[in-house]
Amino acid sequence: MQNTDPIWDIVDSRRAAYTGLADRVFDMPEIAYDEYRSVEEHRQQLEAEGFKVTMGIAGIPTAVMGEAGEKGPVIAILGEFDALPGLSQEAGATSHTPLPGDGMGHGCGHNLLGSAALMAAASVKEWLEAEGIEARVRYYGCPAEEGGAAKTYMVRAGLFDDVDAAITWHPSPFIGVDRPTSLANTRIDFTFTGKAAHAAASPHLGRSALDAVELMNVGINYMREHMPDGCRVHYAYLDAGGIAPNVVPAKATVRQLVRAPQLPEMFDLLDRVRKIADGAALMTGTTVEAKVFSGVSNLLGNRPLEELLQANLDRLGAPDFDAEDRAFAEEIRATLSAEDIASTLNGVGLPTDPDLALCDFVVPLDTPAGRGGAGSTDVGDVSWAVPTAQCWMATCAMGTAFHSWQLTAQGKSPMAHKGMVQAAKAMAATARDLIREPQLLAAAKAVHEQKLAQTPYRCPLPDDVMPPVKG
Repeated sequence: MQNTDPIWDIVDSRRAAYTGLADRVFDMPEIAYDEYRSVEEHRQQLEAEGFKVTMGIAGIPTAVMGEAGEKGPVIAILGEFDALPGLSQEAGATSHTPLPGDGMGHGCGHNLLGSAALMAAASVKEWLEAEGIEARVRYYGCPAEEGGAAKTYMVRAGLFDDVDAAITWHPSPFIGVDRPTSLANTRIDFTFTGKAAHAAASPHLGRSALDAVELMNVGINYMREHMPDGCRVHYAYLDAGGIAPNVVPAKATVRQLVRAPQLPEMFDLLDRVRKIADGAALMTGTTVEAKVFSGVSNLLGNRPLEELLQANLDRLGAPDFDAEDRAFAEEIRATLSAEDIASTLNGVGLPTDPDLALCDFVVPLDTPAGRGGAGSTDVGDVSWAVPTAQCWMATCAMGTAFHSWQLTAQGKSPMAHKGMVQAAKAMAATARDLIREPQLLAAAKAVHEQKLAQTPYRCPLPDDVMPPVKG
């Protein structure tokens, strides 16, 4: 750490409370739209900090918003707390040790993500009160980032209409401002309906829905040669027509995940996928119904906001990892292959020592993008609604892959907690700077407006698609 900052001290004063919050959420992993215990932990913490709390925002029972302040600019800090299926793991164990139970685990570090975001928001609230400054800080507790598109529903519901800027972060092996290179996507379920028949005695009377699904996939495979670079289409069978091979399947459902670097490209590609589904139904004498499950936009970059966040990361530097942190990181790295480590480090975008256990540098803002693939996030839709920036912060061993048991294993470690606090400091300082220096906020808003003038936002979720809430 090169120097000090009063708002960092405010964050540090909350270290114990928010380490506890992150660990409690880690111990109650819940997947998309089922995060009832996790959101309750966040609600209680918001109330303890004196926020005005609103539950069930955008019609989602596991979403929460906390606000402080009455007037002035609104700075949003975004948190998440959903887990993933199949990534249960004993915290601190350096071999694959799933826990008994439902198999869910925090394999993307969202227990840390939400805790640091709330920590930052609470610290900004305290700073505003101490300085007597009129501004508002708002914490959004967002469920279902992992494929559930909760923030997209929030944007569609107008929850960011009065927000001036949004800030967030993500746990990572390295440190830097996130490049706005995510993929827009839509998950859409195609259900084919045909006619059952005895597959041996009277196959001519049947119309196979499973044949239609397979023909659709063949059509998409032939389309891949003619898709724009960077586009992706993945699929999963939700209903393969049953287990009886002597019955012509009367119903089958496939989920297609359509991705593209830009929102307009995604809509164009989705239209082609829909036509292929119609063709498969025509060829098989079946009917097809398409239903959007979720959708998110690509990230819309905002250079002024990214530069500000980068400046705060540069001032902070890396977390103060110690010998015990590095020793634990080395144990984790021993479970990774050289290929695993190289693949993850490619995403950094600059030469990195493959033997480095924990990140000790901040990636420069203009580092060329690495060779790693791009995923998708519902932060993308927030970035179309308001100027948005997010950063990566080191919370795990270099080389750790997202959505792995190794990342889950590190989720309650001292090094993860140190990274979480460092991320909170970066976000709190960035929010403070936007409030204290109105010209920074004005520059970010001007860039955002210019981009929307060139490409207006179109929500990837149809108006009639509602959040798939549970409970």
